[in-house]
Amino acid sequence: MKYIIWILFLASIGMIALGFIRESEHSQKWIGFGVVGLFFLVFPLFSYYRWKNKDLKDYMITKENLDKMRNHEKKY
Repeated sequence: MKYIIWILFLASIGMIALGFIRESEHSQKWIGFGVVGLFFLVFPLFSYYRWKNKDLKDYMITKENLDKMRNHEKKY
C-alpha cells in the first residue's frame, strides 16, 4: 500500500510539473488531473493507510480523556 501511495503521489506531482513546464493546449488539463489525483486518490489512501488500526476514541475529547490529562498534569 505504501508503494502504491508513493507511485500515485509522484505521478500526480509529475502531471502538475508537466503542465507547468510544457506550454501546450492540454497543459491546464495535466495540472487539473494532477490535482484531482492528489486530492481524490492520494490523500484518502494515505489517510486510510495511517488510520486503519487506530482507535478513534483515543483522539476524541471525552470526559475520561480529560480526566487522564488532568491526572497527568498533577503528577508533574
